[in-house]
Amino acid sequence: MKYAPSKWDPNQYLRYSDERERPLWDLLGRVRTVPVMSAVDFGCGPGTSTVAIASRWPEAQVVGIDSSEAMIERALAPEALGTTNEDAGPPHVTYRTGDIATWRPAPESLDLVLSNAALHWVPGHTDLFASWVAALRPGGTLAFQVPGNFDAPSHTMLAELAASAQWRGKLSGVAGTVEAHHPLDYYRSLRDLVSDVDVWETTYCHRLRGDDPVFEWVRGTALLPYLERLNPADTSDFTSRYKALLRSAYPKESSGETLLGFRRVFVVATKAA
Repeated sequence: MKYAPSKWDPNQYLRYSDERERPLWDLLGRVRTVPVMSAVDFGCGPGTSTVAIASRWPEAQVVGIDSSEAMIERALAPEALGTTNEDAGPPHVTYRTGDIATWRPAPESLDLVLSNAALHWVPGHTDLFASWVAALRPGGTLAFQVPGNFDAPSHTMLAELAASAQWRGKLSGVAGTVEAHHPLDYYRSLRDLVSDVDVWETTYCHRLRGDDPVFEWVRGTALLPYLERLNPADTSDFTSRYKALLRSAYPKESSGETLLGFRRVFVVATKAA
């Protein structure tokens, strides 16, 4: 069960790194496991979340795993957000290229399993929770957050455009490549596996600047599976039409900002000590 898309652009993803990083710190702030000596970061991307775990728990051995070789290469780059390569970097942070849907940690080998904005790319990810909880030591934590904004104009307009007569032949089924669940369903999927489940939602007000900033945001994530299906000429036409739709849905404020409301779902599940 590999998660899509396959061609990530770390530079585009990090264009709004501050906005993307805030939910990570909000998630880490609710983790109560002490001590954390070993952790895995599922879908680590360019290493931002992996480094954040290592900063929060300096004694922990932290492994970042991502299916994208480009993302792992960025995480290993010396200049990347404070990370360094394995030869020169801290010995307690390492990275691996792999499919998080099939990676199985050893039983009771971890204090923390974390995933920041990645599980929605993994079909059937709730079925993986039992094996991840089994990998936790007593008192360990499974913590993750996923986008909850798939009913926002940025996503509904994209799906509607892809389903239009001009594009449905080339883009059929792309809109169904993500999977995120209602907060109560996440609670139900975990309540019998752990001793405590904390689930909440937060809607962030991102104040973006520049030309077509919502398009630039989405181009680093949700738009990627669509673009992978299109040739250069089609890409130009499709993105031009999508930009026009986004401008109508997200008009520029008098301040010059464009406001993007972004809802996220957070889950912190703690195993019995």
